[in-house]
Amino acid sequence: MDDSISRSELVCSTVSCIISGVRLSQKFRKLFSFDVLQSFSEHVCRWTHPVNAQRFLDRLDPAAWRQLSKLYQPRPEALKINRFDDAAYWVTINVERAQDLWLDRSPPLRILDLGCGAGYFLYVCQSLGHEGLGLDTSREPLFHGTTALLNVRRIISRIDPGVPLPDLGEKFDLVTAHRVCFHRTERLGDHKWNEWTPADWKFFINDIRTRFLRLDGRLLLDFNPRRNGSSFFTPELRACFRSLGARIFRSKALLAADPSDRPRFKQKKR
Repeated sequence: MDDSISRSELVCSTVSCIISGVRLSQKFRKLFSFDVLQSFSEHVCRWTHPVNAQRFLDRLDPAAWRQLSKLYQPRPEALKINRFDDAAYWVTINVERAQDLWLDRSPPLRILDLGCGAGYFLYVCQSLGHEGLGLDTSREPLFHGTTALLNVRRIISRIDPGVPLPDLGEKFDLVTAHRVCFHRTERLGDHKWNEWTPADWKFFINDIRTRFLRLDGRLLLDFNPRRNGSSFFTPELRACFRSLGARIFRSKALLAADPSDRPRFKQKKR
């Protein structure tokens, strides 16, 4: 009987160790997942090449900015993250975006920012020596004021599925879109939307590649997570973007002008 109990205890102990080992392995995989390592890499690159966001803020007229905040009061229901008159917050965010694209260490580029919003990303890019143009709708009055104060040029236009973008008369080294939402076509209620299909994304990306990117140009699309916290990239969308040659990096998809090229965040030397 004692031997039987010992063997039973030994089996239970062995199974328990195996389960604990599996759980520990899962934790280590999560800790050292590709996304976490990529995020760590971003932070290291920013730390080794620091950019002081305050120097960009110091160029802004505080009185003019205060007047702008009074003129365009935020909607009562607006989330704090959408307080686009908060220059200190948004300049800091966009300095990080520029660093992640190595724009603080690259030669002067021509940049097109789709859905440019208040214009902070282009303002940072221009302050780093690049030239920029924004494209967005005119539905947000505050953006008229912020882009004027930031001296950011923009074209008023919608981005619709299956419709080519307006001819801008030039090509760009870099086309960007942050917090992408133009793919949402119809609100269904309960925080749900009709979205672009893979065919819509293929049309859009081909339009950018053939009409707006220079031969060594790049397209960066940065997406919000879904309402439930999951990635924008459903299995279907992930497969679609990868079939188009995208490098998927957490919430971002980076594509080269040439679908056969493997794009890099670091700008190629000219």
